[in-house]
Amino acid sequence: MNTAYYHLPGLFEFCALYRMFVPLFREHREYFYDWCEIGSIYGAPADCLWGGGRVGFGDSDPQEVLAWMEKYGISARLTFSNSLLREEHLADRRCNGLCALLEESRCVQNGVIVHSDLLLDYLRKTYPGLYLVSSTTKVLTEFEQFHREVQREEFRYIVPDFRLNRALEQWRGLPQNEKDKVEFLCNECCWFGCPDRKLCYEAVSRKSLGEPGAEHRCAAPGSEGGYRFSKAMKNPGFIGIDDIRNTYLPMGYSHFKIEGRSLGSALILEFLLYYMTKPEYQLTVREEIYLDNMLDLF
Repeated sequence: MNTAYYHLPGLFEFCALYRMFVPLFREHREYFYDWCEIGSIYGAPADCLWGGGRVGFGDSDPQEVLAWMEKYGISARLTFSNSLLREEHLADRRCNGLCALLEESRCVQNGVIVHSDLLLDYLRKTYPGLYLVSSTTKVLTEFEQFHREVQREEFRYIVPDFRLNRALEQWRGLPQNEKDKVEFLCNECCWFGCPDRKLCYEAVSRKSLGEPGAEHRCAAPGSEGGYRFSKAMKNPGFIGIDDIRNTYLPMGYSHFKIEGRSLGSALILEFLLYYMTKPEYQLTVREEIYLDNMLDLF
């Protein structure tokens, strides 16, 4: 069986959780599925102008985070998917400093998730050592539109809109070199019929830039309940572990993104248990994490 590489949320937001989980994952592989690995951990510190998708709230020291990621040989990704950037924003010292820090890595290549072509061109010129990921915030819901994105050489990976996840006939038809670039978003809870997804992302981009604008109010059915993993599992675009093992891996796909940067550590742990941990060891892993008094999971 091919290996599933998970791209996990919360590089800066949930660093304390990963500092416990990753050593456990490496030292007790018998607890976890042998067909999966950690492909990367992504996120952004608070108050990043280039940030998008979700407003970052991580306050972990970037140098410490990157040193820890290098220790375990895990790729770090910055979520710089702001869709409203202008030329003057490219000089931002904090975001440039983070990119320079990631590019310094010698043991693993790090990357940036981008939406703006303006930022894309700037990063390719200024930080050529970083790989680039095309963000799902582009909301490419037509398969041919997405396929054109896959064919762009500047991107190593492209994350499709979750509503394309079940276009299985089209996914089967791609050549292997294009399949290798696709990174499926597995656990989206957003209403499958939502017409405002792009507007929602634009509102987050404005907030990251500190610019005025109307707050996006989600009008989707059941939105008042917030994110529920049980609800996400019922989404027509949900990709579960049986789908990964029995459908996507046999088709030749290997990359799967787990969303959750704006959620809490306890829910991220549930994702790690569901997607990576054998059922008979889930309680063991949960206890290892919960019983550490230094970690606030709520």
